[in-house]
Amino acid sequence: MYNLSIPISDENILQLKVGDSVSLSGVMITGRDTVHKWMIETFIKETRQMEGDDLQVYQAIKRLLNGGALYHCGPIVAGLETGDYRFVAAGPTTSIREEPYQGDIMRHFNLKAVIGKGGMGPKTLTACHEVPGVYLHAIGGAASLIAQSVQRVIDVHKLDFGVPEAMWVIEIKDLPLVVTMDAHNNSIHAEVETRSMVELEKLLAT
Repeated sequence: MYNLSIPISDENILQLKVGDSVSLSGVMITGRDTVHKWMIETFIKETRQMEGDDLQVYQAIKRLLNGGALYHCGPIVAGLETGDYRFVAAGPTTSIREEPYQGDIMRHFNLKAVIGKGGMGPKTLTACHEVPGVYLHAIGGAASLIAQSVQRVIDVHKLDFGVPEAMWVIEIKDLPLVVTMDAHNNSIHAEVETRSMVELEKLLAT
């Protein structure tokens, strides 16, 4: 078990290999489809003009994502009426939807850890090698359990995207995760896909 604290150093990232268990603590941000698309279009490809609080939010998240972690999560949040936010459920979202964006976001922000479920593809794996960074697999179906690792909600950005799609800034303690894509070009997900294709071809040939 590796005990990691955010921000995460390159040295710590390079020590990790697929299959390693990780306990993660520190301050991180949630982000799903809308956030990834907004980041790419507004700040990386610049195909969309900044508006409203875009620049202010960018400056805030850039500091947090540098050496940080981004969690693919659409939480259920209590306290929306009062602003006394509390995570009720915080299960991981299927990550492959962010594959078109993730590598560029990792490079732009020096993002060290992407957290979700189901794994990602070759673009993200390449970015993990280059940045360097890792993909950390969270436990699917354990949303309430994961929420217990959230010590407090520090802030929220882009709440106008909707509660599941907003960027929640949260402090976590001892979040249990598994490395399934590392900085050494190894991916459990790619290995499973390859083995599955071999078995499928065998079945189709019989």
